[in-house]
Amino acid sequence: MAQEPLATKGNYLHIYDFRVQPGREEEFVRLFEEFDYSDGNPMHKSAAQVKDGVLCRDVEDPQRFFLIAEWSDIEEHAKIRKVLANEIKPEFIKCIEGGKFVPKYVEVVLSTPDEILQKAAR
Repeated sequence: MAQEPLATKGNYLHIYDFRVQPGREEEFVRLFEEFDYSDGNPMHKSAAQVKDGVLCRDVEDPQRFFLIAEWSDIEEHAKIRKVLANEIKPEFIKCIEGGKFVPKYVEVVLSTPDEILQKAAR
């Protein structure tokens, strides 16, 4: 089976890097999952979301988390994020230290071409 790049050149990743309040890590994961997979999450309704996000936890610091997803349009993501922050206000935000849940946007400037991946799979 051929490998697949994590993201596609020309798209963008949002990378949230945040800490959860001590002792609230499992509560955060539960609340995040409940909201993320609910019909109330407008992120999943956007055609600009290329790949669904993944929530990651630092193996050395269990209070530190990362949320990463691929988008074709970071302005669209930022617009939806403002709706989440100002109108929807998901419960999981209350578990985050300082209540700050703002991503860093990065552009994917290189991803392995398909012909290279196919060759490596042989």
